[in-house]
Amino acid sequence: MTNDDSLLKTIELKKYFPIRKGLNPFSRAEKRYVRAVDGVSLSIPNGKTLGVVGESGCGKTTLARTIALLTPPTGGEVHLDGNRIDRERNKKAVYRNIQIVYQDPDSSLDPRMKVGDSIGEPLRELMGYSENEVRKNVSQSLVAVGIPLDYATWLPKQLSGGQKQRVAIARAISIHPRLVILDEPTSALDASVQAQILALLVSLQKEYNLSYLLITHNIAVAKYLADSIAVMYAGNVVEIGPTLDVIDRPRHPYTKMLVNSAPLPDPSRRNLLQMEIKGEVPSAINPPPGCKFNPRCPYAEELCHNSSPTLREIAPSHFAACHFVEKTGA
Repeated sequence: MTNDDSLLKTIELKKYFPIRKGLNPFSRAEKRYVRAVDGVSLSIPNGKTLGVVGESGCGKTTLARTIALLTPPTGGEVHLDGNRIDRERNKKAVYRNIQIVYQDPDSSLDPRMKVGDSIGEPLRELMGYSENEVRKNVSQSLVAVGIPLDYATWLPKQLSGGQKQRVAIARAISIHPRLVILDEPTSALDASVQAQILALLVSLQKEYNLSYLLITHNIAVAKYLADSIAVMYAGNVVEIGPTLDVIDRPRHPYTKMLVNSAPLPDPSRRNLLQMEIKGEVPSAINPPPGCKFNPRCPYAEELCHNSSPTLREIAPSHFAACHFVEKTGA
C-alpha cells in the first residue's frame, strides 16, 4: 500500500477523542474514547489522487483533518515528501505544502473579505510575499480557476456557489502546495456546476502537478477524479486499490454494498434488492469485537466475531480486510 517515493504516507494513523466523565471530576471510571480514526495506513504518489469513500461518520473528514494537522494525531505517523510532519512544531512549514478545499465555500470564505484579499491572505501569512508579489499571484490564481480579474474586488455574497468554490480553489493553489485535500468539494453545488468544478480540478492537477486527497461519499465523483480508492468503515480502511478495480470488482462486503447503493442515471440498471445497506454503523466508543462490519455482513462466521482481519493483497495493488474474501469474489 505504501512505497518510499510517495508524496504523502500515513502509518497506523489514529485519532481518538476522549469522552468527558460527567460532572464529577474525581470519578475513577475508565477513560473512554471515540475512535474516529483507528490505525490508517495509506499513501499518495506525487501527482496522483487518492479518494477516501464511506458512509457519514466513518472517519473520512477526521482523517483529512488529522493528516493536515488541524487536529493532532493520537498515534501513528504522517510523512510528507519523506519527512515526518506530525511532530513538526512549525505548522506554517506544513501548510505551505498542504492546503484544503472545504465542502461549503460559504463557511470557508470570510464574508467580509474581498475575493483578492482571501486569496492573498496565505501568500502574505505563509509565504511572506510583498504586495506586488501578492497581486501577481492573486491574478494568476484567478485566471487559473476561470474567474475574471475584476472579481478580486467583489465580496463572496456577490458570487454564485460555483464561483465561490472556484475562489476557494484559487486560494488553495495560490501558494503552489504539494498536496490539496478536497473535502467533499462538490457536494454543496448543483449537478452542472459539479461537473465544471471536477473538470477544473483535473486541469489544475495536470498544470500544477498537484496531488489530491479526495474525501467523498459520492462513488461517481471518486471514479471520475481518483486514481485509487480507500474505503473507510468505522475508522478503518477495509479496502484499497486502483479505482476501477475497487468499483468494478469490489471484494469487501461493505464495499460491495456501498457501490451497489450508489444511484445510477439509468433506472433499468438498478437492482433495488441490492441497494440497501442494512443495519447501523457501529459505535465508535464500543465497537463490536472482531471485524467491525460483522453485525451487518452476510458472510460473517464465528471467526469474524472473534478476530479482526487485516488488509491483505488479493490482486496486484488491491487490498481488502476480510477473513473470507474468497467468498466475496464469487
